[in-house]
Amino acid sequence: MEVKIKFDEKGLVPCVVQDVETGEVLMVAYMNEESLKKTIETRRTWFFSRSRQKLWQKGETSGNIQEVVDLRYDCDEDTLLALVKQKGVACHTGEKSCFFRSLISEKPYEKPWLSFLKYLEEIVEKRKEALPSDSYTASLIKGGLEKVSGKVREESEELIQAAQREGKERTIEEAADLMYHLLVLFVYQGIKLSEVEEKLRERHHSLSS
Repeated sequence: MEVKIKFDEKGLVPCVVQDVETGEVLMVAYMNEESLKKTIETRRTWFFSRSRQKLWQKGETSGNIQEVVDLRYDCDEDTLLALVKQKGVACHTGEKSCFFRSLISEKPYEKPWLSFLKYLEEIVEKRKEALPSDSYTASLIKGGLEKVSGKVREESEELIQAAQREGKERTIEEAADLMYHLLVLFVYQGIKLSEVEEKLRERHHSLSS
């Protein structure tokens, strides 16, 4: 099926950029026909700067490139959605996403669920690399696989006990403890959350077929 993207009167089309691993919306920019072609050819995001009137590649100077996993278009064929693997941050302010402020809430910016897990993964990876003396996470990693896996076993047992005897709130608390220690185990063994997700997807697809 031939697709004809509908550019506006200035030859531009808006492109929403979304983190493919977390679902977090990172930014919105504009593409013209040339930058769209370069994005498809290079599998990295290229945009058209309305202020500078020129093409630019995301991360060309900062190193915060976006590897394009998929490039979709909406039902009206006048808006694009780029699903990307983001290296570093997307926003020039240093925030991961450009959408870190709210018009209706005074609460600090909260990351979406999967994005928050990814954020925690990055924190644990930094603790593994630096091994600071005052870090609980680092102390687990220093203790080796036996200590890390032992904590997963301990938290699993406590979660079961909470679910059976202690009610909803305690179950939530123990589930959070278990998920955190599972994350430490993954990082210790060099396992990415995205790899676990992919295995779940494989099993889902095999069951659905």
